[in-house]
Amino acid sequence: MPQALLHTDMTPPLSAPPRPALAVPPRRGTWLVRHPWLVATLWAWPLILSLLFVIGVMGWLVHEEEAERDIIQRTMIADALSLEAQISARMEAEVVKLRALADSTTNGQGAAAFYQSPLLLDGLRRLWISVTWLDGKGRIVAHAPDDSLPPRHAERSMFDDEGLSGHLSVSLPARSAGAAPGMMVARFSAAAVLRQKLPWWLASKYDIRIVDVSDEVIAGTTRAPRADGQLWYRVPMGPSLPQAWLELTAQHRITPWWQTMPMALMAGFLVLVALASGMLRRQMRSVSRAETAWRTEVAWRSAMEDSLAVGIRARDMDGRLVYVNRTMADMVGCQPEDLVGLLPPMPYWVAGDLDHSMRMHRRNMAGQAPREGYESRWQHRDGHIIDVMVFEAPLVDAKGAQIGWMASVLNVTEKKRMEDRERRQLETMAHHARLTMIGEVASTLAHELNQPLTAIASYNAGVLNAMQASGTAEPHLIKALQRMGEQAGQAGRIVRRIREFLTRHEPQLEPCDLADVIRSAVTLLKRDIARNKVHTDVSLDAALPRVRADAVLLEQVVVNLVRNASDALAGQPDPRQIRVTASVVSSGRFVRVTVADNGPGLQGRPVDELCAPFFTTKSEGMGMGLAICRSIIELHYGVLDAEPSGLGGAAFSFSLPVDGGVQSETDQEAAT
Repeated sequence: MPQALLHTDMTPPLSAPPRPALAVPPRRGTWLVRHPWLVATLWAWPLILSLLFVIGVMGWLVHEEEAERDIIQRTMIADALSLEAQISARMEAEVVKLRALADSTTNGQGAAAFYQSPLLLDGLRRLWISVTWLDGKGRIVAHAPDDSLPPRHAERSMFDDEGLSGHLSVSLPARSAGAAPGMMVARFSAAAVLRQKLPWWLASKYDIRIVDVSDEVIAGTTRAPRADGQLWYRVPMGPSLPQAWLELTAQHRITPWWQTMPMALMAGFLVLVALASGMLRRQMRSVSRAETAWRTEVAWRSAMEDSLAVGIRARDMDGRLVYVNRTMADMVGCQPEDLVGLLPPMPYWVAGDLDHSMRMHRRNMAGQAPREGYESRWQHRDGHIIDVMVFEAPLVDAKGAQIGWMASVLNVTEKKRMEDRERRQLETMAHHARLTMIGEVASTLAHELNQPLTAIASYNAGVLNAMQASGTAEPHLIKALQRMGEQAGQAGRIVRRIREFLTRHEPQLEPCDLADVIRSAVTLLKRDIARNKVHTDVSLDAALPRVRADAVLLEQVVVNLVRNASDALAGQPDPRQIRVTASVVSSGRFVRVTVADNGPGLQGRPVDELCAPFFTTKSEGMGMGLAICRSIIELHYGVLDAEPSGLGGAAFSFSLPVDGGVQSETDQEAAT
């Protein structure tokens, strides 16, 4: 089989530059946040994509070049084989005509018939250069053309160049037995063969040559050397020219892919993309710096706003909240994102005062809010009320147009509480001053009343002694005088104790019978209790031990507790009941006295609030009774307590250590 010999100048294809390895940060947040290097190299993405596109175009150009080469090569091989087949067929036809000439000459009259043969004349005019008749010994019998033959008038062309010629030969039969056979040889021009058998369209596509084994051109359409990059193909000529090759060289030269117009356009495209990427990188760096500065400024502003003790809110022209700072959100117990976007009524408006809040809102939206600010009451998310001071101002945009209202909010709840506390302290100090003056007056009165009471007791004793000595007094009169003396003595002791209490003397602790103290206190209030129609039940433990205390002060405590219970029951429906009990607690170490009633009760107030100085529920009370009672009980190392009673009202109780000395703090806690 004929083999195709291809020769092309090939250049290795361009390859994309290696991409640098990028460190992948830990996975966190969104996709871009998890891959910050993507954001940092965003400017290079167009350039990278352009490079990939150019590489794809390069691959396509290489593929197209190879496909074009393959098509040209296949077409050239087919054309070469077709041309060689035509030339071989022509040579076979010439051999047949030469055989006919040989046969006619052998059967004719020798050399004269040879020269006069029409076949010879036709062959010389058509293709043959010369025809030689050789005998069996190799001697020339005849040779044409000679001078007797007409010259062959053939047009010379590019195919009639000098070069090697081909030979066609046929054998002749021997003239006699034992003689060697002769031969007839026709020499022909290879250029003439090409001229006669080469189509014009084939000559326009290829440079056609017939070359020998040493690449010398025998005949051809051109003698110019083959250029680099041209495709060519050779096929052997066969028996007619055994040492010759038919060579076809494509006149169309395939331009290398890197020298084509698309590659020039791609190069310009890459240059433009590189310039654009550089400008984009510069712009992105500028934007990044601006964004960093903006984020820093926002962080500073947010930090300053969050560090302020002033709440800030912004509303649009419809009253919708568009911004609140952390202080404002904490002020009402909400998150900022829960408040942004809300329209009135707001969740921090007081539930029972929505109409007033809406009127104020409409006034503010109309631009009529006082420039010096206004006070308002808001409701925290947990329900408690806060007092705020609001300062409204127009919110304008960069063009100077008003787009809403900006307000700063001050929480003045604590300030108002301090003002109320200061006012109460001033009132308390004034009350203290009045009490001090009353104490001084009481001390003076106690001093002044002591002598009249002493005189009354002395006169009573003298009258009682005189009547008993005369023996004429009636028994009921004697009993009345005795009771009057006891009351005068009791009044003297009370006045003396009050004077000692006001002069800040220490209480006189001595063993006393607590049952007698309780009964004496209830007896003193018998008239008040009867006036309020209150039933009194006194239940005392029979084995009640003695306590070490000041009997007069304890009596005042019991009197105050019973009087308070009686006053609380004055406005209550019947039945009205007071129960006074005394019992031993804590394994006999303490005695507890309880005064319970079925009145309105404590109403949720703790004992500390009830015993606070100047706290009272009475319209004419001074608020010092329970405070003094608590101080007296604590002076006796006891505890005063209050709790709901089993009768449905309040139960005040105090515990005192039994007679045995001062108790420790642990014993006092046990008494509680």
